[in-house]
Amino acid sequence: MKSILRKLAHGALVAGIAVSCSAAAKAQDQLTIIAVTHGQASDPFWSIVKNGMMQAGKDSNVRVDYRAPETFDMVAMGQLIDAAANQTPAGIVISNPDPDALGPAIEKAVAAGIPVISMNSGISATEKLGIRLHVGQDELPAGVKVGEKLKSFGLKHVLCVNQEVGNAALDQRCAGTEKGFEGGKVTVLPTTADPAEIEAKIQAALTSDPSVDVVLGLSAPLVGERAVAVVEKLGVGDKVKVASYDLSAGFLKAVADGKALFAVDQQPFLQGYLPVTFLALNARYGTIPAGNVASGPSFVEKDTAAAVIEKSSQGIR
Repeated sequence: MKSILRKLAHGALVAGIAVSCSAAAKAQDQLTIIAVTHGQASDPFWSIVKNGMMQAGKDSNVRVDYRAPETFDMVAMGQLIDAAANQTPAGIVISNPDPDALGPAIEKAVAAGIPVISMNSGISATEKLGIRLHVGQDELPAGVKVGEKLKSFGLKHVLCVNQEVGNAALDQRCAGTEKGFEGGKVTVLPTTADPAEIEAKIQAALTSDPSVDVVLGLSAPLVGERAVAVVEKLGVGDKVKVASYDLSAGFLKAVADGKALFAVDQQPFLQGYLPVTFLALNARYGTIPAGNVASGPSFVEKDTAAAVIEKSSQGIR
């Protein structure tokens, strides 16, 4: 009997050691990747980006730490990048809306041997700052396509509503639209990200300048939906059209109902998902794409909007 008990005890001990080693190995395998963006996870667009990052973390057995300043603040964001680099993670994912301001912090992380991937904004600074690659939409060419598309509708005067003036990506959207809208007029309307201010400024602009025949938002949930509401309120839907970058369930419904022309999809879920996946693959296997990955643009119009609404409401599109 004692012999049997000794064998059982030995078996339990061996099993316990095996489980302990397995758990330790699993913990060791789980990498940490830090994301530093200029957009808060509470923002409708950036919540989708974060959803993509977190899903990639689950799929790749990676711990993802998402960080952002409380407001659009490049000094604070640079400090967050510095703090991330000091923790020596397996990689850092950044958005780069102001390469001049964020460059020193990014270069410091790269010099420390930490792989950095940018997403959403800052594609033009990728090579200069030593960033491995960029996942996102090249905003200037995207803006040109938007301008050309608006021109194809026979429109004459675009009101480009910019809720984050100084954000290089958003500035390029308006600039690209102007380039593609050759022969027409593009007026940039600067606002903050406050919905009440956005709505009030759009209304004032449409009231004071009757030549505006299309409002272009740079964010569907923040600006596009407000623009549709103002146009309906003023009763000028037959004369003033609305289009917007990015997606939201509310704006897609407006597109499906014919109250807006189109939405420009840059796939924020993919912008969050791919950098985390790439950095995990790089850390484990030394593999990484050799160039930038374009996530957009594509146009969602009336015939396709309804099919996208459900995924948008789920925080995926």
